[in-house]
Amino acid sequence: MLETKRNVSVHRPYFAGHGDESYRIDHYDLTLGYRIGPNRLDGVARLTVVAEEPLDRLALDLGVFRVSRVLVDGEQVPFTHRDGKLTISPGRSLPPGEPVIAEVRYSGSPRPVRSHWGGLGWEELTDGAIVASQPIGAPSWFPCNDRPGNKASYRISVTTASAYQVIANGRLASTHRAASGTTWVYEQNEPMATYLASVQIGLYQRAELPGTVPQALAFPRRLAAQVKHDFGRQDQMLAVFAERFGPYPFGAYTVVVADDELEIPIEAQGMSVFGRNHVDGRRRDERLVAHELAHQWFGNSLTLADWSDIWLHEGFATYAEWVWSEASGGEHAGEHARRWRDRLASLPQDLVLADPGPENIFDDRVYKRGALTLHALRVTLGDTAFFAMVRDWTAANRHGVVTTREFIAHAQRYAHRPLETFFWTWLYDTRPPYLP
Repeated sequence: MLETKRNVSVHRPYFAGHGDESYRIDHYDLTLGYRIGPNRLDGVARLTVVAEEPLDRLALDLGVFRVSRVLVDGEQVPFTHRDGKLTISPGRSLPPGEPVIAEVRYSGSPRPVRSHWGGLGWEELTDGAIVASQPIGAPSWFPCNDRPGNKASYRISVTTASAYQVIANGRLASTHRAASGTTWVYEQNEPMATYLASVQIGLYQRAELPGTVPQALAFPRRLAAQVKHDFGRQDQMLAVFAERFGPYPFGAYTVVVADDELEIPIEAQGMSVFGRNHVDGRRRDERLVAHELAHQWFGNSLTLADWSDIWLHEGFATYAEWVWSEASGGEHAGEHARRWRDRLASLPQDLVLADPGPENIFDDRVYKRGALTLHALRVTLGDTAFFAMVRDWTAANRHGVVTTREFIAHAQRYAHRPLETFFWTWLYDTRPPYLP
């Protein structure tokens, strides 16, 4: 294999303090009550836990909440909670492969997780709340095994004041209005990584977009015209991406436009979140619409095993911007590629695309060099073989976990010559190669 022959060193997980490979969680059942004014969250999390090896304790990731009670299979058990870890002592060794139900009752004011990029996770808006967890913000609002390779199904129930819309991942299963507020219940049956779990709360108006895939918009009422215009070609994007990348991998897609300014749009499973600064009625940021939509294939359905493989998400999503550009009458992907190759050549040559380091996973060079790698591969294979390779990649790994090593092996099957040197120069050499 490429890694062995080139003696590429094996790195440790980027966020070693998050997640635990000694067990997995197969299902999250989250019952949440949220009061917007005081920013108060009361939660009951029921987790279906399966040990991968004999376990005498269970360490969950959870932020600054007061934990009042923990049960394992209905029996109250001791626990400790400090430094972002909720450590549970089940009172017996958990055998591998046998599911148990861990229930955690907790409450407090959710606070974003501190990181190199600022606060991550549950955050107050001017009037509502937003969740932006990538990569390690999920513990800001629920106890979890916070590693991207542990994907699970979810049921998310949120009760809040009735004036507000609640939008979460998956299918809206029910709503129930009572004197204390309205309860919204969502069910996400396709496996989902913790960082993609999301809740959005705001004074939103809803609208539907036409198309074969159900598409919803949620937005501040006064921005209705701009939002409907700026996302008006989204169904055409879906058609283009379905042809190039394979069928849309989920049952529906929702776009939320928050009534606050956001630095960048937010990716979630079956959902994308934009700030009001991303809409202007002129489609100025349509490339971002394409980028976030493409993440439903690359990131949400196909999810990296470790954050070192972030180029498999951001490279494909950035390349989707270029694919949409050429499909919609704009510049061809090759023109974008040539321009960005020249720009990258003028930047510091100290980033390894397939292992950029934890502080660089959102470096723009990862995005653009990832897209350049894919365009170079497209030129090398030819359009027919390249897009067949991509469609087969998304089909074979639908709702699964992927690695760079697996992608290299997959792409090689569509080539007429060895691709070892190609992938070495694009993924592991710090200097940007010339486009073929």
